[in-house]
Amino acid sequence: MFRIPSLAALIAAVSLTAAHAADIRVACYSDGNECEATTELSARFMKENPDINIIIDKMAYTAILESLPVQLAGGNGPDVARVTLFGTVNKYFLDLTPYLKDPAYWETNFGGSLSWMRKDAADKGIYGLATQLTVTGPIVNKSLFDQAGVAIPGATATWDDWGAAALKVAKATGTPFGMAWDRSGHRFAGPAISYGAQYFAADGTPAVVDAGYKTLATKLIGWANDGTFDKEVWASAGGGTYRDAFNEFANGKIAVYLSGSWQVTRLQKQIGDAFEWTVGTNPCGPAACSGMPGGAGFVAFKGTKNPKEVARWLEWLASTPVYAEWMAMTNNIPGHAGLQKGGVAYKLTPAGNAAIKAFSANAPALSPVAYKLVGSPLSGSIYTASAERISQAMSGQITADQAFTRVAQDIADAAAAAKK
Repeated sequence: MFRIPSLAALIAAVSLTAAHAADIRVACYSDGNECEATTELSARFMKENPDINIIIDKMAYTAILESLPVQLAGGNGPDVARVTLFGTVNKYFLDLTPYLKDPAYWETNFGGSLSWMRKDAADKGIYGLATQLTVTGPIVNKSLFDQAGVAIPGATATWDDWGAAALKVAKATGTPFGMAWDRSGHRFAGPAISYGAQYFAADGTPAVVDAGYKTLATKLIGWANDGTFDKEVWASAGGGTYRDAFNEFANGKIAVYLSGSWQVTRLQKQIGDAFEWTVGTNPCGPAACSGMPGGAGFVAFKGTKNPKEVARWLEWLASTPVYAEWMAMTNNIPGHAGLQKGGVAYKLTPAGNAAIKAFSANAPALSPVAYKLVGSPLSGSIYTASAERISQAMSGQITADQAFTRVAQDIADAAAAAKK
Protein backbone atom coordinates (compact mmCIF):
# COMPACT_ATOMS: atom_id res chain seq x y z
CA MET A 1 0.00 0.00 0.00
CA PHE A 2 1.36 3.43 -0.96
CA ARG A 3 1.79 5.81 1.95
CA ILE A 4 2.36 9.54 1.84
CA PRO A 5 5.61 10.32 3.67
CA SER A 6 5.18 12.16 6.94
CA LEU A 7 6.35 15.77 7.28
CA ALA A 8 9.08 14.59 9.62
CA ALA A 9 10.30 12.12 7.01
CA LEU A 10 10.36 14.78 4.32
CA ILE A 11 12.33 17.15 6.56
CA ALA A 12 14.75 14.38 7.38
CA ALA A 13 15.22 13.60 3.69
CA VAL A 14 15.87 17.24 2.85
CA SER A 15 18.30 17.54 5.76
CA LEU A 16 20.11 14.41 4.64
CA THR A 17 20.43 15.81 1.10
CA ALA A 18 21.72 19.14 2.41
CA ALA A 19 24.17 17.36 4.70
CA HIS A 20 25.62 15.55 1.73
CA ALA A 21 25.91 18.61 -0.51
CA ALA A 22 29.28 18.82 -2.20
CA ASP A 23 31.34 21.53 -0.51
CA ILE A 24 33.46 23.54 -2.94
CA ARG A 25 36.01 25.76 -1.18
CA VAL A 26 37.20 28.72 -3.20
CA ALA A 27 40.24 30.79 -2.20
CA CYS A 28 39.48 34.26 -3.52
CA TYR A 29 41.09 37.69 -3.47
CA SER A 30 39.52 40.95 -4.64
CA ASP A 31 41.04 43.78 -6.63
CA GLY A 32 37.77 45.59 -6.11
CA ASN A 33 34.68 43.52 -5.30
CA GLU A 34 35.29 40.27 -7.18
CA CYS A 35 34.83 37.99 -4.17
CA GLU A 36 31.67 39.76 -3.09
CA ALA A 37 30.20 39.60 -6.60
CA THR A 38 31.08 35.92 -6.90
CA THR A 39 29.48 35.22 -3.53
CA GLU A 40 26.27 36.96 -4.65
CA LEU A 41 26.10 35.06 -7.92
CA SER A 42 26.98 31.77 -6.24
CA ALA A 43 24.02 32.13 -3.87
CA ARG A 44 21.79 32.10 -6.94
CA PHE A 45 23.67 29.12 -8.36
CA MET A 46 23.17 27.19 -5.12
CA LYS A 47 19.42 27.77 -5.20
CA GLU A 48 19.41 26.22 -8.66
CA ASN A 49 21.85 23.49 -7.60
CA PRO A 50 21.06 22.58 -3.98
CA ASP A 51 23.47 19.65 -4.09
CA ILE A 52 26.44 22.02 -4.30
CA ASN A 53 27.66 24.33 -1.53
CA ILE A 54 30.05 27.08 -2.70
CA ILE A 55 32.20 28.50 0.11
CA ILE A 56 34.10 31.66 -0.85
CA ASP A 57 37.10 32.27 1.43
CA LYS A 58 38.24 35.85 0.86
CA MET A 59 41.99 36.31 1.33
CA ALA A 60 44.62 38.93 0.65
CA TYR A 61 46.33 38.63 -2.73
CA THR A 62 49.72 38.14 -1.07
CA ALA A 63 48.29 35.35 1.09
CA ILE A 64 47.22 33.39 -1.97
CA LEU A 65 50.47 34.18 -3.77
CA GLU A 66 52.62 32.94 -0.89
CA SER A 67 50.55 30.23 0.80
CA LEU A 68 48.76 28.48 -2.05
CA PRO A 69 51.83 26.65 -3.45
CA VAL A 70 52.66 25.41 0.05
CA GLN A 71 49.09 24.24 0.68
CA LEU A 72 48.87 22.43 -2.63
CA ALA A 73 52.25 20.75 -2.11
CA GLY A 74 50.99 19.48 1.25
CA GLY A 75 47.69 18.23 -0.16
CA ASN A 76 45.70 20.83 1.78
CA GLY A 77 44.70 23.20 -0.97
CA PRO A 78 41.25 24.51 -1.83
CA ASP A 79 39.11 23.08 -4.61
CA VAL A 80 39.42 26.31 -6.61
CA ALA A 81 41.51 29.46 -6.25
CA ARG A 82 41.68 32.84 -7.93
CA VAL A 83 45.26 33.23 -9.13
CA THR A 84 47.30 35.35 -11.52
CA LEU A 85 50.64 33.56 -11.72
CA PHE A 86 49.35 30.37 -13.29
CA GLY A 87 52.76 28.89 -14.00
CA THR A 88 53.69 28.68 -10.32
CA VAL A 89 50.95 26.15 -9.53
CA ASN A 90 49.91 24.67 -12.89
CA LYS A 91 51.25 21.23 -12.02
CA TYR A 92 48.33 20.94 -9.59
CA PHE A 93 45.63 21.97 -12.09
CA LEU A 94 42.65 19.75 -12.82
CA ASP A 95 41.71 19.36 -16.49
CA LEU A 96 38.02 20.21 -16.57
CA THR A 97 37.51 19.08 -20.17
CA PRO A 98 35.96 15.65 -19.38
CA TYR A 99 33.42 17.29 -17.06
CA LEU A 100 32.30 20.19 -19.28
CA LYS A 101 29.15 19.98 -21.38
CA ASP A 102 30.58 22.15 -24.17
CA PRO A 103 34.39 22.45 -24.23
CA ALA A 104 34.19 24.10 -27.67
CA TYR A 105 32.35 27.06 -26.10
CA TRP A 106 35.33 27.60 -23.81
CA GLU A 107 37.85 27.38 -26.66
CA THR A 108 35.85 29.88 -28.75
CA ASN A 109 35.26 32.43 -26.02
CA PHE A 110 38.16 32.00 -23.59
CA GLY A 111 40.90 30.66 -25.87
CA GLY A 112 43.39 33.45 -25.13
CA SER A 113 43.33 33.04 -21.37
CA LEU A 114 43.16 29.24 -21.54
CA SER A 115 46.61 29.25 -23.12
CA TRP A 116 48.02 31.07 -20.08
CA MET A 117 46.91 28.23 -17.82
CA ARG A 118 48.53 25.52 -19.95
CA LYS A 119 52.01 24.13 -19.50
CA ASP A 120 53.06 24.51 -23.13
CA ALA A 121 51.77 24.69 -26.69
CA ALA A 122 51.09 20.94 -26.75
CA ASP A 123 48.83 21.15 -23.70
CA LYS A 124 45.15 21.35 -24.73
CA GLY A 125 43.57 21.14 -21.27
CA ILE A 126 40.92 23.49 -19.88
CA TYR A 127 41.93 24.31 -16.33
CA GLY A 128 39.92 27.33 -15.29
CA LEU A 129 37.91 30.43 -16.06
CA ALA A 130 39.25 33.95 -16.58
CA THR A 131 37.68 36.30 -14.05
CA GLN A 132 38.95 39.34 -15.93
CA LEU A 133 41.25 40.54 -18.67
CA THR A 134 43.56 43.26 -17.41
CA VAL A 135 45.58 45.89 -19.22
CA THR A 136 48.15 48.12 -17.54
CA GLY A 137 48.53 51.83 -18.19
CA PRO A 138 49.22 55.21 -16.60
CA ILE A 139 46.52 56.60 -14.31
CA VAL A 140 46.76 60.37 -14.09
CA ASN A 141 45.77 62.95 -11.48
CA LYS A 142 44.39 65.39 -14.03
CA SER A 143 43.65 67.98 -11.37
CA LEU A 144 47.35 68.21 -10.51
CA PHE A 145 48.32 68.49 -14.18
CA ASP A 146 45.75 71.25 -14.67
CA GLN A 147 46.91 73.05 -11.52
CA ALA A 148 50.51 72.93 -12.76
CA GLY A 149 49.55 74.00 -16.28
CA VAL A 150 51.24 70.92 -17.73
CA ALA A 151 49.70 68.99 -20.62
CA ILE A 152 49.16 65.25 -20.14
CA PRO A 153 51.57 63.49 -22.55
CA GLY A 154 49.95 62.25 -25.76
CA ALA A 155 49.81 59.01 -27.71
CA THR A 156 53.42 59.01 -28.97
CA ALA A 157 55.05 60.26 -25.75
CA THR A 158 57.90 58.24 -24.29
CA TRP A 159 58.49 57.25 -20.70
CA ASP A 160 61.11 60.01 -20.61
CA ASP A 161 58.38 62.48 -21.58
CA TRP A 162 56.06 61.14 -18.90
CA GLY A 163 58.77 61.19 -16.25
CA ALA A 164 59.70 64.78 -17.07
CA ALA A 165 56.06 65.91 -17.07
CA ALA A 166 55.30 64.15 -13.78
CA LEU A 167 58.32 65.71 -12.08
CA LYS A 168 57.37 69.16 -13.41
CA VAL A 169 53.86 68.74 -11.97
CA ALA A 170 55.24 67.60 -8.62
CA LYS A 171 57.53 70.62 -8.32
CA ALA A 172 54.83 73.08 -9.41
CA THR A 173 52.21 71.74 -7.00
CA GLY A 174 54.35 70.70 -4.04
CA THR A 175 53.41 67.06 -4.56
CA PRO A 176 55.96 64.70 -2.92
CA PHE A 177 56.72 62.68 -6.08
CA GLY A 178 56.01 62.74 -9.79
CA MET A 179 54.96 59.13 -10.18
CA ALA A 180 54.88 55.66 -8.68
CA TRP A 181 54.53 52.15 -10.07
CA ASP A 182 53.15 49.13 -8.30
CA ARG A 183 56.03 47.12 -6.85
CA SER A 184 55.76 44.33 -9.38
CA GLY A 185 57.95 42.79 -12.04
CA HIS A 186 54.79 42.56 -14.14
CA ARG A 187 54.34 46.34 -14.01
CA PHE A 188 58.02 46.84 -14.84
CA ALA A 189 57.83 44.49 -17.83
CA GLY A 190 55.58 46.59 -20.10
CA PRO A 191 57.91 49.62 -20.10
CA ALA A 192 60.95 47.32 -20.35
CA ILE A 193 59.49 45.63 -23.45
CA SER A 194 58.82 49.08 -24.89
CA TYR A 195 62.54 49.76 -24.54
CA GLY A 196 63.42 46.54 -26.33
CA ALA A 197 63.51 43.87 -23.61
CA GLN A 198 62.79 40.45 -25.12
CA TYR A 199 62.81 38.31 -21.96
CA PHE A 200 63.41 35.16 -24.03
CA ALA A 201 66.02 33.95 -26.50
CA ALA A 202 65.03 32.69 -29.95
CA ASP A 203 64.85 29.11 -28.64
CA GLY A 204 62.39 30.11 -25.92
CA THR A 205 64.80 29.93 -22.99
CA PRO A 206 64.79 32.87 -20.57
CA ALA A 207 67.20 35.64 -21.48
CA VAL A 208 65.93 38.44 -19.30
CA VAL A 209 68.78 40.86 -18.76
CA ASP A 210 69.34 42.36 -22.20
CA ALA A 211 69.97 45.94 -23.33
CA GLY A 212 66.29 46.92 -23.22
CA TYR A 213 65.84 45.56 -19.72
CA LYS A 214 68.96 47.35 -18.49
CA THR A 215 67.89 50.63 -20.10
CA LEU A 216 64.53 50.73 -18.34
CA ALA A 217 65.93 49.52 -14.99
CA THR A 218 68.62 52.20 -15.11
CA LYS A 219 65.98 54.88 -15.81
CA LEU A 220 63.86 53.66 -12.90
CA ILE A 221 66.78 53.68 -10.46
CA GLY A 222 67.69 57.20 -11.60
CA TRP A 223 64.10 58.43 -11.21
CA ALA A 224 63.99 56.93 -7.72
CA ASN A 225 66.91 59.13 -6.74
CA ASP A 226 65.86 62.45 -8.29
CA GLY A 227 62.29 62.68 -6.97
CA THR A 228 60.58 61.61 -10.17
CA PHE A 229 59.65 58.23 -8.71
CA ASP A 230 58.44 57.33 -5.21
CA LYS A 231 61.03 54.71 -4.38
CA GLU A 232 59.50 53.91 -0.97
CA VAL A 233 56.78 51.92 -2.72
CA TRP A 234 59.51 49.56 -3.91
CA ALA A 235 62.14 49.94 -1.18
CA SER A 236 59.71 49.51 1.73
CA ALA A 237 59.11 45.83 0.95
CA GLY A 238 61.49 42.90 0.81
CA GLY A 239 62.04 40.02 -1.57
CA GLY A 240 59.49 39.79 -4.34
CA THR A 241 56.64 41.06 -2.13
CA TYR A 242 53.92 42.82 -4.09
CA ARG A 243 52.93 46.33 -3.00
CA ASP A 244 50.68 48.63 -4.94
CA ALA A 245 50.85 52.43 -4.95
CA PHE A 246 47.10 52.98 -4.91
CA ASN A 247 46.97 54.86 -1.61
CA GLU A 248 49.75 57.18 -2.69
CA PHE A 249 47.72 58.08 -5.77
CA ALA A 250 44.37 58.30 -3.96
CA ASN A 251 45.91 60.60 -1.35
CA GLY A 252 47.30 62.97 -3.98
CA LYS A 253 50.96 62.21 -3.28
CA ILE A 254 51.83 61.38 -6.90
CA ALA A 255 50.70 62.72 -10.26
CA VAL A 256 51.06 59.54 -12.36
CA TYR A 257 50.40 55.98 -11.24
CA LEU A 258 51.32 52.92 -13.33
CA SER A 259 48.80 50.22 -12.49
CA GLY A 260 45.93 48.66 -14.42
CA SER A 261 42.29 48.23 -15.29
CA TRP A 262 41.54 46.21 -12.15
CA GLN A 263 41.79 49.44 -10.14
CA VAL A 264 38.74 51.13 -11.68
CA THR A 265 36.32 50.11 -8.92
CA ARG A 266 38.69 51.33 -6.21
CA LEU A 267 39.37 54.56 -8.08
CA GLN A 268 35.66 55.34 -8.23
CA LYS A 269 34.96 54.34 -4.65
CA GLN A 270 37.93 55.83 -2.82
CA ILE A 271 38.63 58.98 -4.78
CA GLY A 272 35.06 60.02 -5.48
CA ASP A 273 35.10 63.69 -6.37
CA ALA A 274 38.29 64.51 -4.41
CA PHE A 275 40.07 65.16 -7.70
CA GLU A 276 39.71 64.46 -11.41
CA TRP A 277 41.56 61.42 -12.70
CA THR A 278 41.95 59.85 -16.12
CA VAL A 279 43.81 57.04 -17.91
CA GLY A 280 46.48 57.84 -20.47
CA THR A 281 47.91 56.02 -23.47
CA ASN A 282 50.75 53.64 -22.67
CA PRO A 283 54.08 55.46 -23.03
CA CYS A 284 56.47 54.44 -25.76
CA GLY A 285 60.05 53.33 -26.04
CA PRO A 286 62.02 52.70 -29.21
CA ALA A 287 60.59 49.18 -29.58
CA ALA A 288 56.91 49.50 -28.63
CA CYS A 289 54.23 51.41 -26.73
CA SER A 290 53.27 48.43 -24.63
CA GLY A 291 51.72 47.83 -21.28
CA MET A 292 51.14 44.32 -19.98
CA PRO A 293 48.15 42.04 -20.44
CA GLY A 294 47.10 39.83 -17.64
CA GLY A 295 44.23 38.76 -15.57
CA ALA A 296 43.12 36.45 -12.88
CA GLY A 297 41.32 33.16 -13.19
CA PHE A 298 39.47 30.64 -11.06
CA VAL A 299 41.48 27.45 -11.53
CA ALA A 300 40.50 23.99 -10.32
CA PHE A 301 42.88 21.60 -8.59
CA LYS A 302 43.40 17.85 -8.83
CA GLY A 303 42.95 17.48 -5.10
CA THR A 304 39.25 18.28 -5.22
CA LYS A 305 36.89 15.47 -4.25
CA ASN A 306 34.13 16.97 -6.38
CA PRO A 307 35.45 17.59 -9.91
CA LYS A 308 32.03 17.31 -11.57
CA GLU A 309 30.50 19.87 -9.22
CA VAL A 310 33.46 22.25 -9.64
CA ALA A 311 33.02 22.06 -13.39
CA ARG A 312 29.28 22.65 -13.13
CA TRP A 313 29.80 25.82 -11.07
CA LEU A 314 32.51 27.20 -13.36
CA GLU A 315 30.46 26.36 -16.45
CA TRP A 316 27.53 28.29 -14.98
CA LEU A 317 29.74 31.33 -14.30
CA ALA A 318 31.16 31.06 -17.83
CA SER A 319 27.74 31.13 -19.51
CA THR A 320 27.36 34.31 -21.55
CA PRO A 321 24.52 36.00 -19.59
CA VAL A 322 25.98 35.21 -16.17
CA TYR A 323 29.51 36.16 -17.22
CA ALA A 324 28.26 39.49 -18.64
CA GLU A 325 26.47 40.21 -15.37
CA TRP A 326 29.61 39.27 -13.42
CA MET A 327 31.79 41.67 -15.44
CA ALA A 328 29.24 44.47 -14.99
CA MET A 329 29.21 43.85 -11.23
CA THR A 330 33.02 43.94 -10.98
CA ASN A 331 33.75 46.61 -13.62
CA ASN A 332 36.25 44.32 -15.33
CA ILE A 333 37.18 43.90 -18.98
CA PRO A 334 35.78 40.47 -19.93
CA GLY A 335 38.00 37.56 -20.84
CA HIS A 336 35.07 36.36 -22.97
CA ALA A 337 35.78 37.12 -26.64
CA GLY A 338 32.10 37.40 -27.48
CA LEU A 339 31.57 40.12 -24.88
CA GLN A 340 34.68 42.20 -25.56
CA LYS A 341 32.97 44.26 -28.26
CA GLY A 342 30.59 46.27 -26.12
CA GLY A 343 28.72 43.32 -24.66
CA VAL A 344 28.85 44.44 -21.03
CA ALA A 345 26.45 47.00 -19.57
CA TYR A 346 28.69 48.66 -16.99
CA LYS A 347 27.21 50.80 -14.25
CA LEU A 348 30.08 53.23 -13.91
CA THR A 349 30.59 56.91 -13.32
CA PRO A 350 31.63 58.95 -16.37
CA ALA A 351 35.24 58.72 -15.17
CA GLY A 352 34.95 54.96 -14.76
CA ASN A 353 33.45 54.49 -18.21
CA ALA A 354 36.20 56.61 -19.74
CA ALA A 355 38.84 54.60 -17.86
CA ILE A 356 37.55 51.23 -19.07
CA LYS A 357 37.48 52.57 -22.64
CA ALA A 358 41.03 53.92 -22.31
CA PHE A 359 42.42 50.67 -20.91
CA SER A 360 40.64 48.74 -23.65
CA ALA A 361 42.07 51.11 -26.27
CA ASN A 362 45.58 50.33 -24.97
CA ALA A 363 45.08 46.60 -25.58
CA PRO A 364 45.82 46.53 -29.36
CA ALA A 365 49.29 47.99 -28.75
CA LEU A 366 50.33 45.21 -26.36
CA SER A 367 53.51 43.55 -27.60
CA PRO A 368 53.61 39.83 -28.49
CA VAL A 369 56.56 39.64 -26.09
CA ALA A 370 54.21 40.74 -23.31
CA TYR A 371 51.76 37.93 -24.05
CA LYS A 372 54.60 35.42 -24.22
CA LEU A 373 55.91 36.53 -20.85
CA VAL A 374 52.51 36.29 -19.14
CA GLY A 375 52.08 32.74 -20.42
CA SER A 376 55.52 31.53 -19.36
CA PRO A 377 55.76 29.09 -16.42
CA LEU A 378 58.73 31.19 -15.32
CA SER A 379 56.84 34.47 -15.29
CA GLY A 380 56.45 34.47 -11.51
CA SER A 381 60.17 33.94 -10.99
CA ILE A 382 60.98 36.67 -13.50
CA TYR A 383 58.62 39.15 -11.82
CA THR A 384 59.96 38.31 -8.36
CA ALA A 385 63.60 38.67 -9.34
CA SER A 386 62.97 42.01 -11.05
CA ALA A 387 61.09 43.49 -8.09
CA GLU A 388 63.58 42.28 -5.52
CA ARG A 389 66.83 43.18 -7.25
CA ILE A 390 65.76 46.53 -8.69
CA SER A 391 64.44 47.50 -5.24
CA GLN A 392 67.82 46.67 -3.75
CA ALA A 393 69.56 48.84 -6.33
CA MET A 394 67.13 51.73 -5.70
CA SER A 395 67.87 51.65 -1.98
CA GLY A 396 71.65 51.47 -2.52
CA GLN A 397 72.13 47.97 -1.16
CA ILE A 398 73.70 46.85 -4.43
CA THR A 399 74.72 48.49 -7.69
CA ALA A 400 72.69 48.30 -10.86
CA ASP A 401 75.24 45.93 -12.40
CA GLN A 402 75.05 43.68 -9.35
CA ALA A 403 71.26 43.74 -9.63
CA PHE A 404 71.46 42.60 -13.26
CA THR A 405 73.83 39.76 -12.35
CA ARG A 406 71.57 38.59 -9.55
CA VAL A 407 68.42 38.77 -11.69
CA ALA A 408 70.09 36.55 -14.28
CA GLN A 409 71.21 34.08 -11.62
CA ASP A 410 67.81 34.04 -9.88
CA ILE A 411 66.08 33.14 -13.11
CA ALA A 412 68.71 30.56 -14.09
CA ASP A 413 68.16 28.90 -10.71
CA ALA A 414 64.38 28.97 -11.17
CA ALA A 415 64.68 27.46 -14.65
CA ALA A 416 66.92 24.68 -13.33
CA ALA A 417 64.54 23.96 -10.45
CA ALA A 418 61.59 23.79 -12.86
CA LYS A 419 63.29 20.98 -14.77
CA LYS A 420 63.60 18.76 -11.72
